[in-house]
Amino acid sequence: MKIKSSIIEVELKKGPDIVDITDNINGLLLESRIKEGICSLNCIGSTGSLTTIEFEPGVIEDLKSAINRIAPPDIEYKHELAWHDGNGHSHVQAALLGPSLTISIKAGRLLLGTWQQVVVINHDNRSRRRKIACTIIGI
Repeated sequence: MKIKSSIIEVELKKGPDIVDITDNINGLLLESRIKEGICSLNCIGSTGSLTTIEFEPGVIEDLKSAINRIAPPDIEYKHELAWHDGNGHSHVQAALLGPSLTISIKAGRLLLGTWQQVVVINHDNRSRRRKIACTIIGI
């Protein structure tokens, strides 16, 4: 059994901003030389999330619109009563999408569909440098 742990760092604009990190993960998988196992990913921070999607301009815009419809930035959030930082929606959006993913590895490859990429999303009302913990475990 082998373990490869690393941190992927990505610059993201004001949210929702979405960046494809599939190549970053594939690079770490190649370095690990693990052929069978799992890849665990965790976005560090309460206003970032991870998911998979076809990284194509139209669907990316659709996802951004859906995120803003589910937790709109222009309504009142109780978070604002404590912090007055304007990002109550950011916390709700990130919580709904979730901070982590686990992807199976088979024959040295992430088991993703042809049109499926791993993306990190910044929901915050300012640009952020997101850190994604990546742990690859297997043989």
